[in-house]
Amino acid sequence: MNAFFHAVAFLTRIPVPRLTDDMKDWQRSVAFYPAVGLLLGILLCGVAFVAFWLLPVPVAAVIVLVGWVYSTGALHLDGWMDLADGLGSYRDRERVFAIMKDSRVGAMGVTAAILLFMVKVAALYEIIASGLLVWLILPPLLARTGLTAAIWFWPYITEKGLGTGLRGGLTEWRVAAGFLLAVGFAFALYGIAGLLVSFVVAVCDWLFLRMVARRLGGLTGDCYGAQVEWAEAVTLVCIVIAGRFCA
Repeated sequence: MNAFFHAVAFLTRIPVPRLTDDMKDWQRSVAFYPAVGLLLGILLCGVAFVAFWLLPVPVAAVIVLVGWVYSTGALHLDGWMDLADGLGSYRDRERVFAIMKDSRVGAMGVTAAILLFMVKVAALYEIIASGLLVWLILPPLLARTGLTAAIWFWPYITEKGLGTGLRGGLTEWRVAAGFLLAVGFAFALYGIAGLLVSFVVAVCDWLFLRMVARRLGGLTGDCYGAQVEWAEAVTLVCIVIAGRFCA
C-alpha cells in the first residue's frame, strides 16, 4: 500500500499515512495513478451530487470546479500554463524550456488557464443540468490512465524533474492493468457510450502528446500536467456530446 499512498499524496490533497522514504515505492506509485483517478472521480461525483442538491446549476458547476482544482492542489494546472507559455512563445527548443522553468506565468499561460476553465465550467453546467452526474467519475480516471501511458510510451527529458525514475516503476502489464481498469469502469457504468468516450479521449490524448513530444523531443513534468488537464477537458466535452446523442 505504500506505493498507492505515494500516488495519492503526489496527485491529490487527500491525507495519507506517513510515507516511506523508499525510492522504489515512489517509482511503483505510478502504476496506481489510474486508481487515484478513480478515487478523485468518485469524490468529484459526490461533490456534484451535493452541490446539485443545494445550489442552482450555474453555482453548482463552479463549486464542482473549485473542489476539483483544490483536490489536486492545482498541480496539473501549473503544467498546463507553463506549457502554454513555452509553446506559445514560438521560440527555439532551448528557449522554450527556459520559459517553462520560469516561475512567472505569462500571457499565454493565463489565457490558456482561462479558456480551460471556461470549457470545464460550461461542460460541467451541461452535465449537471442533464442529470449526468455519475459520468463525472470518468474525467479524472481517463486522464490519470493517460498520464500512465504518457510516462511509459514517451521519453522523459528533464534530468532532475519530479518525473525522474517513474518509468522504472512501470511494466507492460501494469500499463495494461490501468487501461483495463479505466475501460472496465467506463463500460460497466456507461455501456457502449462509455467505451466510445474512452476511445475518443485516448485518440485526442495521443495526438496532443505526439504534438508536444515532436516539438520538445520528449516530455517533461509540465507536459504530464498539461496532458491531465487536456484529457479532463476533452472527456467533459465528450460526455456532453454523449448526453445529447446517446441519452
